[in-house]
Amino acid sequence: MARARQEASVPSVRLSDGTLARVVPSAFGGGWELDVDGTPQSHVDLDDPTHLHFEYVARMGAVIDRLRMPGQPLTAIHLGAGALTIPRYIEATRPGSRQQVVELEPALWDIVRENLPLPRGASIRVRIGDARETLGRLPAALVGAADLVVSDVYSGAQTPAHLTTVEFFTEAARFLAPDGVLLVNVADGAGLAFARREVATVQAVLENVIVLAEVQTLKGRRFGNLVIAASRAPLPTEWLPRLMAAGPHPAKVAEGRELDDFARGARVATDADATPSPKPSASVFTR
Repeated sequence: MARARQEASVPSVRLSDGTLARVVPSAFGGGWELDVDGTPQSHVDLDDPTHLHFEYVARMGAVIDRLRMPGQPLTAIHLGAGALTIPRYIEATRPGSRQQVVELEPALWDIVRENLPLPRGASIRVRIGDARETLGRLPAALVGAADLVVSDVYSGAQTPAHLTTVEFFTEAARFLAPDGVLLVNVADGAGLAFARREVATVQAVLENVIVLAEVQTLKGRRFGNLVIAASRAPLPTEWLPRLMAAGPHPAKVAEGRELDDFARGARVATDADATPSPKPSASVFTR
């Protein structure tokens, strides 16, 4: 009975696709998790927004730390809101940043806003709508002005097919400043067929690409997240040892010939033939 009362007190909301979103206390490292039908979407520590609990998010944070001068405000666009872990991190580490966030589900944003409020005075604008469609409605002044564009969109545990294509990444890249960086969260498992295709697709849009992942994930031996970082400008080689040192460990940064070999033979994903990311088994989220 006590457990039933505890479950009933957890903030929850039914999303448009029928899935259930909940804000639950995190059993790992404190803070809170946004959970959608058993899939952990985000971890937030309101007392310490620099605490990036999920490994792939910490890898994104390591790249963001290399942008511009330390502490310098950024202009950022985030496709996929979750609980706004990365926007909160940027606000904490780079006060004065201007950030646009796109989220498909108004009910999800409502439950996050009510239970995990943003820092007072943060310049974070949340827009409701499909990530790809909303890109076309962003202010024209953002075109060519973003230091960072993050694509981390999931419907349940999968990225929708229309957000994996060369047409989508071409549209997202329009917003990058000449040396701006695109970050893409890719989830894949054995063989990494989807991840290889995503790397080839991003390489078709932006000249300079690296991938950050846990070693066994990058070898295709376990389901996990890979972070693609891409830019028109060369990604400074001095990033690599710093990114490796930043972890989480064991860390791997693939670039150059190694990444070309990784993507060799993979077809660029287009609107005509794209597929959603693979759905992980439920055991992936058992911790």
